Amino acid sequence: MNNWIIAGAAALALSLTALTTAQAKPLEDILSAGTIRIGINPNFPNMSTRNDDGEWEGFDIDIGTMIAERLGVEVEWVPTETAQRVPFLVSDRIDVSMGALTRNSERAKLIDFTAPLHTEVLAVLTTDAVEGDTWEDFNRDGITLANMRGNWTVGWAEENMPETETELVDSIADTVRMVAQGRADAIVENVDFFMGFTENYDAVNWRVLPEPIFVAYCALGVSQGNDDLTEVLNIILYDLNSGGTIATVWEENYGAPMLREVPVTPWF
Repeated sequence: MNNWIIAGAAALALSLTALTTAQAKPLEDILSAGTIRIGINPNFPNMSTRNDDGEWEGFDIDIGTMIAERLGVEVEWVPTETAQRVPFLVSDRIDVSMGALTRNSERAKLIDFTAPLHTEVLAVLTTDAVEGDTWEDFNRDGITLANMRGNWTVGWAEENMPETETELVDSIADTVRMVAQGRADAIVENVDFFMGFTENYDAVNWRVLPEPIFVAYCALGVSQGNDDLTEVLNIILYDLNSGGTIATVWEENYGAPMLREVPVTPWF
């Protein structure tokens, strides 16, 4: 197992050590109360962020609002930092966790997942000025990657692309700016979240390498055993997905289509 996977699993286990598992609020109680508590990442544009009026906006906000409307309830948005997504479910502080919650085996030991909501594609975003057709081609001397401080992909690149150099910045916009200005050669990340920022540089010929490094599936997190809620969420997601709504909302928020759409299937 890769070191960065081990580190992530250890951090997750540590964050849950002090928690006592609480009884999840069943669907019946959510409908009776008229409110569903949805955890969103407060610092994750264009998933969720506050606009100039202090109101929440973004992909998760649009989809979460649609889910609440179909349930016939109001939404209580609960700011949930990345490391809090699982603990908040386990301690019954939220009913649903969003924020690009990737399905993995460590989390599945603690929470349940719905059918996928969207994908995360780890791939290479670069320009026509840089040669290379596969991510392995970019693992060479003279290549500088732009990334953000604290991203797990920094460790992944160190382990899998050791010939490269990495320049760290503070935001997605900064990483794209570095490549556009020629101060870095590529971004190796979940590039869906970066595509909208490339539109700020019309003179740059951007390209995403056609073969992804891997595709991860992000779902809604639900407390373990909350089967009635999970089932109805799956039906809602199927309706939104099969009708093209999720794809449309994604492109409206990110300025480009999802690189790998979730396969639409009625089987959950």
